[in-house]
Amino acid sequence: MKTATGQSGARRIRVGIIGANPDRGWAAQAHIPALKSLSDDFEITALSTSRRQSADAAGKLFGVPLAFDNHQDLVNSADVDVVAVTVKVPHHLELATAALEAGKAVYCEWPLGNGLKEAENLAALAKKRGVLAAAGLQARSAPSVAYVHDLIEQGYVGEVLSTTLIGSGMAWGPTVDPFNAYLNDKKN
Repeated sequence: MKTATGQSGARRIRVGIIGANPDRGWAAQAHIPALKSLSDDFEITALSTSRRQSADAAGKLFGVPLAFDNHQDLVNSADVDVVAVTVKVPHHLELATAALEAGKAVYCEWPLGNGLKEAENLAALAKKRGVLAAAGLQARSAPSVAYVHDLIEQGYVGEVLSTTLIGSGMAWGPTVDPFNAYLNDKKN
């Protein structure tokens, strides 16, 4: 596979996404659209799911040339610089470890590991291998959060003594959608 360059002529960062389900999930809803909007700097060169059928469907749907039905082929691909881990938390350690061992930089959805020990182990491995690893915290780069941060840093707000958060989202209560039922398990 030949690496494309952005408008500046610089080589784009080649991203492989583990967990790029064609039907649902953060990869399909957020990561892939975001990376495609940053096509001067990034190109999605590979993706993987746990099944051949879904990998092929995702590759076709998202226009990604390499579609694997296992993570090991993706992390070992010479066409991948950065591995994005976009799966359920119990699999973060295994998949991020494989990518780091292959010498790839890692962007892992939050949390990096299931507990502090796993996160520390991954951070130590990244340091040992000399590659970057980051946990994705979407709010960290949200314009509204950055604006409030700047106001606090500039002293406009004053000393923050407490906060209150009001939000909305999925219904949490006596019933949970089958797709989100895994969140009731402590290992997630």
